[in-house]
Amino acid sequence: SQGAAVAHPPSSEDFSLTLLDTNLPTEAETELRSFIAKRLTKGALFEGMGSVVSVGLSIPESKVGCYYCRFQQENLLEMPTLESEINAPEYVVCFLGGSEKEDTFRLELDKYIQSLKINLDLEQRNLESCVSPYLRRWFEDAICPVQRVVQLFQDKLASLLHAALSYTPVEVKNADERTEKDIRRFLAAASLQGLVQEGTMTSLCIAMTEEQHKSLVIDCSGPQPQLQNAGSNRFCEDWMQAFVNGAEGGNPFLFRQILENFKLKAIQDINNLKRFIRQAEMNHYALFKCYLFLKNCGSGDILLKVVKVEHAEMPEARNVVTVLEEFMRE
Repeated sequence: SQGAAVAHPPSSEDFSLTLLDTNLPTEAETELRSFIAKRLTKGALFEGMGSVVSVGLSIPESKVGCYYCRFQQENLLEMPTLESEINAPEYVVCFLGGSEKEDTFRLELDKYIQSLKINLDLEQRNLESCVSPYLRRWFEDAICPVQRVVQLFQDKLASLLHAALSYTPVEVKNADERTEKDIRRFLAAASLQGLVQEGTMTSLCIAMTEEQHKSLVIDCSGPQPQLQNAGSNRFCEDWMQAFVNGAEGGNPFLFRQILENFKLKAIQDINNLKRFIRQAEMNHYALFKCYLFLKNCGSGDILLKVVKVEHAEMPEARNVVTVLEEFMRE
């Protein structure tokens, strides 16, 4: 309530926490509220940026992972002023899961809160009709999409992983809204966005979009998706197997961890190839090592595209990449 919006951490007299909605037992809710109040006093809650910690509560699980995020209600109809910002109500949303593994989904949960922030209008008393159902869907909407995509695509998942790594445009046909959204979220989560240079990513997207005949088309009219122009490689096939093996347990956090490991290995391979290319500029044996690496890593087709874009303005490295392309074609 009033005073919590100021830049410095509020003292215990500056704010109070009012419960709006919960499905926790009363005792556990009081403990959680006390925990959040301490965090607020220390200034440990940042606007729109969630955190994940382990919290001890009086419930059977005892220790649970807690994602919490502070945000301020926006009035989209009025121009904000300093006075309106100070008086605007503030909220803290908490989602509790089985462990701190929610941290792997922190960005998705931040986006989930952003959507809530846009739709929240307590003045119109839409808590019961809109906000409460939205809050209760957090696990299904923010955590489970990766798991649903794995279960839907099964052994065709390799083509989706390949499209995400190579920035291939994807067209989804005859899918319901949730399925299409799940596929888009999976592609975003599996891509190297944020892990490779932004300029490289933009250039790759442009290069792949210009090759329109290579767009991956996913038709969801049947029980299992049908793919056109599907690409794959040994790297994606191997990781697809890891997802399929993990499907027996049905743990969405495990799927996300596999996805993060998949991206980490792809980045390691890109960095190794770039190091070999630097060596190959002066050493023919290193050029041969480059070729062997590309041949054996399982994703040489994608790695070559990435380094070709990144080294476009470097003549010596570009020459190495050109030679490697010829070797790989032969």
